[in-house]
Amino acid sequence: MKELVAKVASLYEAFQKDANAQVENGNKAAGARARKASLEMEKLLKEFRKVSIESAK
Repeated sequence: MKELVAKVASLYEAFQKDANAQVENGNKAAGARARKASLEMEKLLKEFRKVSIESAK
């Protein structure tokens, strides 16, 4: 579970950097990277939820 949290944190950092580049500088490529990172985070967060529920039982 620690690995999963570390992966989410890493992806969030990349997402935040790229999203800021899009918003502040109008960088379209950074926007595409941010969207891709958000989809990857979504998958990992769903997996985290599944693991968290299982460990709570």
